[in-house]
Amino acid sequence: MKLAVLFLVAVCCCCSLGFAGSKERNKLEEVREHLKNLRTTLLQNKGTMLHSPPHDVEDCCYRSALQCFHSNLVVHFKATSKTQTKFNRSLRHPLTISGVKHCPPPNNTATICPSCDLQPKVSVEVFIDRLNSLIQKAISRLGSK
Repeated sequence: MKLAVLFLVAVCCCCSLGFAGSKERNKLEEVREHLKNLRTTLLQNKGTMLHSPPHDVEDCCYRSALQCFHSNLVVHFKATSKTQTKFNRSLRHPLTISGVKHCPPPNNTATICPSCDLQPKVSVEVFIDRLNSLIQKAISRLGSK
């Protein structure tokens, strides 16, 4: 009887972990969809240069990179439409943050992520592509768990 209860607890834990990853993946897919919908609007600001983390962000720095992208969007693009407001809200949602948060041991304490202000400035198009790439990498990583 005790073995059956332990088995059920183990199955429930595994299922809930898979479900949590699925919720994170869905939220990241939502963020990508919002970004896709906003792309044309954001690209109208061709002269704007934004601080952007590089394409090859270290695993332990995904969260700080996401924060850098979000803060640049808030500073340079006022949320004037419902889509922009939803996008900003989705970027700072706890599921989005936990979806990009990944720092495998032993790196989880040794990595120092560069400050957003120290990141090079890039065009809006490059900025959008790098944000999309970061989100896609996070989605892929969640899919491989």
